[in-house]
Amino acid sequence: MKKVLILGGILMAGILGYFHLPHTNKLSWQPISIPYISQPSCQPIRQTDLNETFSVLPRMSYPQPFVDKPQRTDVLLVSPWLAPIVWEGTFNRDILNAQYRQKNFVVGVATFAVKKYVRFIEGFLGSANKFFLSGHRVNFYLFTDHPEKVPSINLAPEKRLFIIPVQNYSRWQDISMNRMDIISNHIHSHWRYEVDYLYSMDIDVQMFEHIGVEIIDTLVGTISSWQYTKPRDSNSYERHPESRAAIPHGEGDFYYAASFYGGSVSEVYKLTTACFKGVTEDRANGIEAKWHEESHLNKYLLYHKPTRLLSPEYYWDEELIRPRIIRVKRLSSVRKDLQEVRF
Repeated sequence: MKKVLILGGILMAGILGYFHLPHTNKLSWQPISIPYISQPSCQPIRQTDLNETFSVLPRMSYPQPFVDKPQRTDVLLVSPWLAPIVWEGTFNRDILNAQYRQKNFVVGVATFAVKKYVRFIEGFLGSANKFFLSGHRVNFYLFTDHPEKVPSINLAPEKRLFIIPVQNYSRWQDISMNRMDIISNHIHSHWRYEVDYLYSMDIDVQMFEHIGVEIIDTLVGTISSWQYTKPRDSNSYERHPESRAAIPHGEGDFYYAASFYGGSVSEVYKLTTACFKGVTEDRANGIEAKWHEESHLNKYLLYHKPTRLLSPEYYWDEELIRPRIIRVKRLSSVRKDLQEVRF
């Protein structure tokens, strides 16, 4: 009984207090100012332009896609980290060109023709002029120790050739491994002001089918035509545990070819800088990775996943028999006597 009387008294006091307080019109309230919440004192890290114009594709006629009818069922189309794997039959080049022409981008291609490899310049540039990013702006950066031997080739108006003298090395392995350093230095000095995307390609290749904007992405690797069906522990990863390129058994996604890789200028700069750092540290320890810069490339792409993968169509080796899943041979190595051209 005593508890009931106490609770009743508290309730009555609350009611009387409420009616003795001044009240505002409930329909016309005022916002409360909170003085201790301040505005940021620093400038924003980035600012989005809300008035930026967006691209509109032209009206086009093309087959309708269906989610229950995949374009290819005989090959892997996407990696476990959701990066697309580009195969013939998985994209519409007309749609892609319509999208990318509005971006007004420039692509750079770095390639090296040192010593006897100058013999491959004409075949490379001739086929690239015809098949590589036709209709889009491309800068070819050709490094050579024999500028006087570069043939005259009439390139398409949107393509330009820059001949850059470079020293040669007594060992072909050193030529191969120093490419990463040269690319990194040129990105830092001026390519970052000239191109939006950059690709490194071997000079001893030719193109046989169109290679278009389907290759464009932030970080792009090409799956090796020699090892695309092998289990990871059978791939040619570097296994020397002391090497900076070493990949332990039980790890690995795909084996990537150093003959064709690229991406945005900033990402290629990170890649080439990191890979050459690994090469330098190996040299200091008296180590040379089995497949030189390609070993370091594979280590980098294992822990920095590419955002797009090119199928073996984009670097096919002529010594291999082409299976049915390789519907087109877009780019292929030139048959040659390696002992003769390297030494």
